[in-house]
Amino acid sequence: MSIDEPTAELSEWLPEAALSRASKAVLSSPPQYVVRTGAVRSLSVMQASGRFGYGDRVIVKTERGAEFGVVLCEATPAAISHLEEPTSGRIVRAMSADDERQWQAQQDKTGEDSIVCGQLIKELGLVMQLVDVERVFGNERIVFYFLADTRVDFRILVRHLSDALKTRIEMRQIGVRDEAKLLADYGDCGKPICCNTHLTKMPPVSMRMAKLQKATLDPSKISGRCGRLKCCLRYEFDTYEELQRDLPPVGSRVVTADGAATVMGQEILSQQLLVQTEDNRRILIAAATVLAVTRRGSGKSERRDREFDDENE
Repeated sequence: MSIDEPTAELSEWLPEAALSRASKAVLSSPPQYVVRTGAVRSLSVMQASGRFGYGDRVIVKTERGAEFGVVLCEATPAAISHLEEPTSGRIVRAMSADDERQWQAQQDKTGEDSIVCGQLIKELGLVMQLVDVERVFGNERIVFYFLADTRVDFRILVRHLSDALKTRIEMRQIGVRDEAKLLADYGDCGKPICCNTHLTKMPPVSMRMAKLQKATLDPSKISGRCGRLKCCLRYEFDTYEELQRDLPPVGSRVVTADGAATVMGQEILSQQLLVQTEDNRRILIAAATVLAVTRRGSGKSERRDREFDDENE
């Protein structure tokens, strides 16, 4: 939003003197930015004392302490509306060469941290799998991410880790999708996986979404790096559902220029119908050529698929 836009709106009801003060207030208000921080790539709305651009590496202050972050965009109302429960914080400064060296040195230590934690887990006989280690930039805490089928009592482990590493320890139990978000790199499409880049929340995905889009039902081809159905199956699902609503359901009786026919299938994206004519021919026609629907079908074949999916998801 430009500075002129709020000024134009205010001019309708503010006198000229007050308008001048309002313009100065807009100019003097501290800028806010959406910043990505941490191993799980949390999105925060942060105040800053200066101006930053997309991709700028910065040192920020959050409830976890000093952290490394990347500026994504200005925190406009439109940008904030796309965030789900964003955290808050403050941009302290742009990342310097010394900050870069300190951050890299901390990353080099995470390998040793992982070995120490792994040995302690084995000695204590804890049923858990260590996934990743994160050192917060200010060395104020170390976060250990782990997988476990049940709740784990890790209080003794935390005490041993705190004594060995001389800092605050945080244990975070995660799911298999979070594991992929932390460790995976590229998907089958050749691009960085979505949960590792732009996704902030894992959307629910079902087999029905794959079937509606006529994707292959081979689990090895529609599963992501986490072993669950790919998140991208949901991206176009709403569009497919909207386009499908414009088509006569399977089983409908329709009238075309060539006579009456029965709908046997749908090609949603191309808006075509597979129909069986009265002389038992099966042909593909454009949905726009249907003159009338004399009887709407129940779409039983698709409904049966949907019930099968619900039972097996």
